[in-house]
Amino acid sequence: MDFQFTDDQKMLRETYQKFCKKELTPEYARWLDENCRFVPDEMLDKLADLGTFAIGIPEEYGGLGLGMVDICIMMEELCSAAVAVGFAAFLPIGFGARPLSEMGNEEQKQRHLPKIAAGREKWSLALTEPGGGTDILGALRTSAVKNGNEYIVNGSKMFISGAHVADYILTVAITAKAAQRKHGLSLLIIDAKTPGITINPIDKISIRAISACEIHFEDVRVPAENLLGQENHGWYQLLGTLNPERIGTSVFSLGVAKAAFNYALEYAKVREAFGRPIGSFQILQHYLADIAIEIENARNLIYKCAWLCDTGRRYDVEATMAKIVACRASELAARYGMEILGGYGNTTEYDMQRHFRDYKQMMFSPISDEMSKNYIAQSFGLPRSY
Repeated sequence: MDFQFTDDQKMLRETYQKFCKKELTPEYARWLDENCRFVPDEMLDKLADLGTFAIGIPEEYGGLGLGMVDICIMMEELCSAAVAVGFAAFLPIGFGARPLSEMGNEEQKQRHLPKIAAGREKWSLALTEPGGGTDILGALRTSAVKNGNEYIVNGSKMFISGAHVADYILTVAITAKAAQRKHGLSLLIIDAKTPGITINPIDKISIRAISACEIHFEDVRVPAENLLGQENHGWYQLLGTLNPERIGTSVFSLGVAKAAFNYALEYAKVREAFGRPIGSFQILQHYLADIAIEIENARNLIYKCAWLCDTGRRYDVEATMAKIVACRASELAARYGMEILGGYGNTTEYDMQRHFRDYKQMMFSPISDEMSKNYIAQSFGLPRSY
């Protein structure tokens, strides 16, 4: 097995490391958390100038034609500096560029991919509904009824990241009654400015610079040409988006873990007690070593998933594992980090409390750790447990 990045990938990492050092300072990350409910356009423009949104888009549509490993390299650097910025970068990549590249017809690709690559279109995915989180299929009620050359969409979505700033919302809706819900779902590209759409941001405590939103669709008319992929096959098509999403959210957790670890490490070097730096005490060294081990485990599994994705191999189980392992790394880093800082960790003056808040979101998003374990167990041939 070759764990080396190519020369181009090393250059990509160095480019984003330099960008983060200059633009995503601790002061900027703190300002985002305290003042913004989405990463400002000025920062998104800077990301676009780097080619961030073009990374995974084919060259014939204005992209760079790179793969999931390259996306993870870019995301790891951004999320380690400011997880909200990495999140903002992932939304058009994961919920716009990838599904369009894999399922879109030529007209849809020509219309949207060059704009996404240039950073001129924001996207979000509307899947989760008010009646359920993990029970996605059972709770889904949003419908899209065919009426001539339009779909009429009615329903509600909940906790949709970045919907309030999105230009387009990739929406999962019921288009046919079926014995099993997954056989009657379709994906629609909906212009967020279409009459009948109401979007309300929800205030939350974690990754605050990426608001989650509630969306209401009331007799929203969507051109039939905005159907993405095949009608009534949306669930199976969506898996090509949800599995890369798990890689992406794993990198969110990895970034939080690395940020918390680095913050705790530097604090342990300068904070003194009993006449010496607290980093000289064995128990705190063990804390930091344990965090470093979990970070390395998460990182290795994430990049394995990215490699499997790029080489066309199946990786759904591994991506689900990566989600759990990366969440554990961020949890351990945040919890131990708070203990290392002691009382200072519980104050807003220090950044550790932000890492402690941020890690929690990924424990249940986009899928809970408990449901992830159920999925992994079923992959070994065990019966469904829910």
